[in-house]
Amino acid sequence: MALSKHAKRVLQQQASALLRDKVRDADHRRILTALLVETVGNWRLFVRTDPRDDRADAFFIGPEGLFAVTIAAGPPQGNGLHALVRHAEESCAGIRDGSGRELTGSAVHFVLITPGPQRVIRDAGPFRVIAETELAKLLKPAAPHLNRRQIEAISEQTGKILDGYVPLRVQTPGHSTAAEGFLDAGTLVEAEVAAAQLRPFDSWLTFLHPHQRAVVTRDYRGPARISGPAGTGKTVVALHRLRHVARRTAGPVLFTTFVRTLPPVHEAAFRRLAPEFGDRAEFVHLHAWVRRFLTARGRPVEVDARAVRTAFGRAWSRHRAVLEPIERHDEYWRTEIDRVIKGRGFTTLEEYRRPAVRRGRELRLGHEQKAAVWQFYETYQEMLAERGLRDYNDVIDIALTELRRRPLEIRYAAVVVDEVQDITLNGLRLIKELAGTGPNQLLLVGDGQQQVYPGGWRLSDAGIPVLGRGEVLRVNYRNRTEVLTFAQRFDARNEVDDLDGASGIALKNAEAGNTGGTAVSWHGTEAELAAELTRRIAGLTVPLGQTALILFQRQDVVRCRRILREAGVPVLSLDDYSGAPDDHLKVGTVHRAKGLDFQAVLVVEFPARTGESGAAAEEASELRDRQRLVAATRARDFLWWGVVDEGTDTDGAAG
Repeated sequence: MALSKHAKRVLQQQASALLRDKVRDADHRRILTALLVETVGNWRLFVRTDPRDDRADAFFIGPEGLFAVTIAAGPPQGNGLHALVRHAEESCAGIRDGSGRELTGSAVHFVLITPGPQRVIRDAGPFRVIAETELAKLLKPAAPHLNRRQIEAISEQTGKILDGYVPLRVQTPGHSTAAEGFLDAGTLVEAEVAAAQLRPFDSWLTFLHPHQRAVVTRDYRGPARISGPAGTGKTVVALHRLRHVARRTAGPVLFTTFVRTLPPVHEAAFRRLAPEFGDRAEFVHLHAWVRRFLTARGRPVEVDARAVRTAFGRAWSRHRAVLEPIERHDEYWRTEIDRVIKGRGFTTLEEYRRPAVRRGRELRLGHEQKAAVWQFYETYQEMLAERGLRDYNDVIDIALTELRRRPLEIRYAAVVVDEVQDITLNGLRLIKELAGTGPNQLLLVGDGQQQVYPGGWRLSDAGIPVLGRGEVLRVNYRNRTEVLTFAQRFDARNEVDDLDGASGIALKNAEAGNTGGTAVSWHGTEAELAAELTRRIAGLTVPLGQTALILFQRQDVVRCRRILREAGVPVLSLDDYSGAPDDHLKVGTVHRAKGLDFQAVLVVEFPARTGESGAAAEEASELRDRQRLVAATRARDFLWWGVVDEGTDTDGAAG
C-alpha cells in the first residue's frame, strides 16, 4: 500500500503510542514500530507483554505465513533457544484451517532482526537474519501463499491461543476499522482449498492434517519410511520433516531421488518453506550427487550413454540366438542386467542363481537359463572394458566402494530419499553409507504401486532397518474425486506392500480428500489425434503453464511435440522444468513426470509393443498399469486420457 509522508507520520505516531507502555527497550520499540506500521496492509502483529525472555518478541502474520520475531544482536543460545523454538511451534500448532488441518510447527518462520546496519552472523541456527535497515525483505514477500481472508482468520485464532501477547493495529488516516472485521476459522476452507488446487504446495506450506503433522515431528531412533498411495502428501510431509530436523541439528541436509526432474522443483518449494536453511540444504539427483562425490575424491567418472548402448548391442548380437527363445526383446535383458544383476550388486553366478532374488520379475529362469544370461552379462562387461566405458550401475558401485573405504568427513544431519521404490538395491546401499542409520538421519519416501521401472526389493535387503518406524498415509489430497476414480481403475498391483513386506495401502483403497474434478476419455486413430489434442488444449479452462502432456515412450514425445509445434503451442520439456511459473505446456514421459503434479494433465497412450508372451507379457502389463496410474494421478482438477489405436476409425470422443 503506497502511503504519503503525512500518512506514514501519523501511523508512526499511532504505533509509538501503542508501544510506549508495552515495550521499554528503545531498539525493540523502534523495530516493532516499523512492523506495526505495516499492519495497515495484509500483516498482523502480536507483541509480547510477558516478561520472560525465552519467547519470541513478536508474532507477525502475513502473505508468506507466520513469523516468530526475535529482536537481538545475535540468536539466543542453549536452553533459551530450545525454549523459544518449542514455545512458538507448540503454541501455533493449535491453529486450524476449518477442514481438519493444523498449522504445523515446521511452518513457523523464525526471524532474527538485528538492530542497526547489517552484521555478519555465521551460525544463526533456525533463524533467518534480517538487519533493521533491510526490513523491506521481510515485509515484501516474493511468493505469497496466504490471502487477506486467510490472514485474518489465522490472526483471530492466534489472538485466542497466544498467552502473553497482545494484538496491535494502526489505522490509515481516513479509513474505518469496522469495515473489514475478522472471519471465523470455518470460512477459511473454500478459499484455502482453491489456493491449494491452483498452486500445489502453497496451502501445505502452512497447514497439515494431524497424522501428517505427527510424522513431521516424530522422534525416530533409526531410519524411517513413509509410504502411501499417490497424492497422499508424502513429499510435502518429507519437506516439513527436513526443516524440523534441520532446526534441531547442525550440518548439511540432503534431499535426493532417482528422478532427475524432481530436485529443482522440490528445492524451490523448500526454499519457500525454509529460506533460512538455503545454505545447508542440498537438493540433487542421486547420480549427480555420485558424480560430484567421485570428482571431489579425484575419481571423476562420466557415462557415455550412446557408447554404452552400442556395447550392449554388440554383446546382444552374440547371445541373442540363445536368449530370444526365452524372451525375444533385448530390452528385457537390458533390464535384467541393469536392475537385477548389476542393480543388486551380484558378482558371481552363484549369487545370481540363489532362489527368491527376482522380486518384481515375473519371468522365472532355471539354472541353465541363468547361466546363459550370466554369459551375456560377462560379454557386455568385456565390451565396456575394451572401450574404457562405465554404465550408471558401475558409477554407483565405484562410489559405494569409495564411501566404504573412506566415509564422508562431514556427515549429513539428515537425508531424505524420495521415490525410493525406483532406486536400485545397490543405490540403496550407497544411501545407507552416506546417510548412516542413527536417530532421524534417514527418511525413505515412496510407494511400490508407483514403481515405473521393473524389478523390486525390500529395504531390509539393503540392510536398512525400519521395523516399527514405518508410516502409511491414506488420504489422497491431490486429486479431485473424478480424477481419483479414473486412476483407481488401473489394477497396478493392487496388492502392494509398504516397501518392506508389510501390508500397504493401494490407490483403490485411498480416501478422497477433494470433491469434483473432470476426467475425460478419447479413442481414435493417430491421424485423428492431432486435431483432437489441439482442440483439447485450446479448450482448457486452466492456465497452460499449469498443464502437462504425459507420454510413455520418448518416441511418443517426439510424435506429439511435432503436433504441438505445428499448432503453435508453446512447450517446455519436463527435462527442463524447475517448478518456476510460466505459460508453457509441460511435455515429457511418465518417468520425468513422477513426483510432480499439475492442475490439468493430458495423457496420450500409443499402442504398446507386441511380441511378449507368458510371464514376460504379464510383467510388461503390470509395469504399464503402474505407469498409467502414475500418469493419471499427476492431475489435480482435470484429466484427459487419449488412446491411439491405429485400427480405429471412430471419433471415440467421450466428453
